[in-house]
Amino acid sequence: MRRAPLQVEAPAVIDARSRREGGQGLVELALLVPVFLLILLGMLEFGFAFNHNLTLEAATREGARAGAAMADGSQKDTTCGSSTLTAANVDPLIIAAVQRVLESPGSMIDRAQIQNITIYRVSTDGSTIGPSNVWTYRPANAANPAVPCLATTQHLDFYESSHAWDVTGRDNGVTPDSVGVSITYTYQFRSALGGILRFFGGSSWSQITMTDKSVMALEPTS
Repeated sequence: MRRAPLQVEAPAVIDARSRREGGQGLVELALLVPVFLLILLGMLEFGFAFNHNLTLEAATREGARAGAAMADGSQKDTTCGSSTLTAANVDPLIIAAVQRVLESPGSMIDRAQIQNITIYRVSTDGSTIGPSNVWTYRPANAANPAVPCLATTQHLDFYESSHAWDVTGRDNGVTPDSVGVSITYTYQFRSALGGILRFFGGSSWSQITMTDKSVMALEPTS
């Protein structure tokens, strides 16, 4: 039985094939690396955005809790530092509660990107949203309201730009109103993904408008 002669490829043929396979591997790597980087940056950006959203959620919840506890400001017998709680204190204290969370350690919120903080009335059955008071960002200065209940003067980073719901008109009786606090925030991308998106689509591609709100029933006061 005769065997076929063993064929040995020339070294030049082997080198050419190796170069082709190596070149193909480099092309595949060059195509896959950007995809992996975008996925990695997307996961990182999602983590940043989630952190911001959690802070906004905590801030609105704290503001609504403060508003529900103070209700219409009729707790005349409750001292608040060196002053007495009155209707005029209520909304500034709600904003102060929100601001404490926004500027707390670990918060990544840029207060300058907060479009507004809204304090609004919700009907007893929760079906109707009524009048609201809108607070707008302005770096703390003497023109902004002072934070009530503090021994030293400290001004808020927000001022009331629109007023439609008087504190004295908040019903905390048998069928109490509910107070809602909402924050509208412009989230700016923080990773390199933001720069990439801005390059292709402009600044609008690298930001997201976030809105969070909390609603709580007004507590009865004596």
